[in-house]
Amino acid sequence: MNDRAYDAVLLVSFGGPEGPGEVMPFLDNVTRGRAVPRERLLEVAAHYEHFGGVSPINAQNRALLAALRAELRARGPALPCYWGNRNWRPFLAETLAEMTRDGVRRALAFVTSAFASYSSCRQYLEDIARARAAVGADAPAVDKLRLFWNHPGFIEPTVERVEAALAALPEASRAGAHLAFTAHSVPRAMATGSAYEAQLAAACRLVAERLAARHPWRLVYQSRSGPPSVPWLEPDIGAHLAALRAAGVTDVVVIPIGFVSDHLEVKWDLDVEAAARARGLGLRFVRADTVGTHPRFVAMIRELVLERTGGAPRRALGPEGPAPDDCPADCCPPPGRSPTSGA
Repeated sequence: MNDRAYDAVLLVSFGGPEGPGEVMPFLDNVTRGRAVPRERLLEVAAHYEHFGGVSPINAQNRALLAALRAELRARGPALPCYWGNRNWRPFLAETLAEMTRDGVRRALAFVTSAFASYSSCRQYLEDIARARAAVGADAPAVDKLRLFWNHPGFIEPTVERVEAALAALPEASRAGAHLAFTAHSVPRAMATGSAYEAQLAAACRLVAERLAARHPWRLVYQSRSGPPSVPWLEPDIGAHLAALRAAGVTDVVVIPIGFVSDHLEVKWDLDVEAAARARGLGLRFVRADTVGTHPRFVAMIRELVLERTGGAPRRALGPEGPAPDDCPADCCPPPGRSPTSGA
C-alpha cells in the first residue's frame, strides 16, 4: 500500500486540434525541434482536413473523463478528476495551474498509453515535470499510475471488441480470418531501449488465447513517420495486408491494440488508408474498436488508483506480472530527437 495521500486524479493524453485553424499550430507543437520537413507536416495536415480539421481524441478523452468521474462517484474513492494534454489544449501546465488554484497537493496521473517506450511513457513523465516547473513551487506533486498493457481491464475488453469484429464477417469465412494487431511504429533505436515490442507481443498473445476460436495472428505496425534512412519497427500494415492476400487469405480483422481510443491515426491510417489497401487487394477487412470507454476499462483505471490509495490487489495476466509503479532509472531512454505518436 502506498502511504501517500492523494487528492485528485489527472488524465494525461496527447491532445489534438479541434478546428482547421488549430491543425498547423498543433503539428508545430508535436514536431518542435525535430526538423520535420514542411511537406510532411502539410501531408499530415491533409489527414486532419479529411475530418474537418478536428482530431477525435479530445472528444474521446472528454468521454473517458466523464466515465471515470461517474465511476469514482459511484464506487469511490471520491477524488476529483482533471485532464491535461502534451500537445494541445488543455495543456498540462494549464491543468496543473487549475489544480493548484483548487488546492490539490498530490495527484495520480493516468496516461492513455498502455505500453513502455520513450514517447509513450518516459516522455510523459518529462512533460509532467516541465508543467510542474512552469506552474511553480505550489504545483501539486504528480505520481504516474503503472502501465496496464496486461491488466485484465485492458485485455478482456479488447477480446470483446475483437469478437464483435469477427462477428461482422460472413459466417462461412469467419473461422479462417487472420488477426492483424497494430501498434504505432517507433524508431528501432527507441524500441531497443524499452520493453515496447515484448509487451505488445505478449498483449497480442493474451488476447488471441482468450478468443472463442483460434485464429492466426501477427503484430504489425502503422503510422510510421521520419526519413526512410532511419530504421523503424516493421512490418507495416500495408505490406502485411499484401502478404496475406498473396498467401491466399481472404478475411482480416485489424486490431489497434497499441491505442486506447479511435483517434486520428486509427481513423485515417486504418479506416481510410489500410481499408483502401485491403479493397484494392480483394481482401475483406474489418477493424476492431479500441477499448475507449468500455466499462471494464474505466473500472480498471479505478483499480489502478486503488492500488496506490487503498492497497487493492495488483492484477495482471500472463507470466510477466504487473508493471512496477515507478520506472527504473534507465528505462525507455530518449533515442535522440525522434517523432512521437500522434492523435
